[in-house]
Amino acid sequence: MPNPPPEIIVVDFDAGNLRSVQRALEAVGQRARVTTDPRDVARAEALVLPGVGSAQDSMRKLSALGLVEPLREYAASGRPFLGVCVGMQLLFDSSEEGGGVECLGILPGVVRLFHAAGELKVPQIGWNQVWLKYDHPLLDGIPGGSYFYFVHSYYAEPAEPEVTLGQADYGIDFAAIVARENVVATQFHPEKSADLGLRLYRNFGRIAARAAERDRLPAHSGR
Repeated sequence: MPNPPPEIIVVDFDAGNLRSVQRALEAVGQRARVTTDPRDVARAEALVLPGVGSAQDSMRKLSALGLVEPLREYAASGRPFLGVCVGMQLLFDSSEEGGGVECLGILPGVVRLFHAAGELKVPQIGWNQVWLKYDHPLLDGIPGGSYFYFVHSYYAEPAEPEVTLGQADYGIDFAAIVARENVVATQFHPEKSADLGLRLYRNFGRIAARAAERDRLPAHSGR
């Protein structure tokens, strides 16, 4: 019999949007569990860090729950990690929000505030096109120029240009999707982005399944 899909841990730090992420994962056949427990993060096979609201409040809550170091260690472990919205911003070194806040430092770069220009208002709320810079398993079946749903006032500015997987325009070009090794993240909300958002979650589930299968294989003896 085939192995069941790996359980995807959805990290709960009181930043909203958790149940809709869980339901979206379950809608595409994944097993998802919401938890605040650092031990669940440490032993997870795959992990989603969602979030809405303030990076400053989010880091405070992650620290209070004892989740900061487990998240950093998990990202360094090579297991699949998906950040969503504020969960993407938290991956970087720091954010300008609230006069400056240290974030997780998993990806090099800074999170900056949009500046309103012309008819563009801050926050950006609504559908926007995302243009893809290179192929990635997270984006299987998702064409460049697809629309996804955004709600944000801040955007990530990666220090390494190659980290930007997908780009959008809101007065300036900004990173809408980032990826480095096992860590991927979206500034938009896949769970609010209709069929293509669900496809992205399905693709992440497939990434998680391949990683779990690889980890189950016995080590080569070298003979």
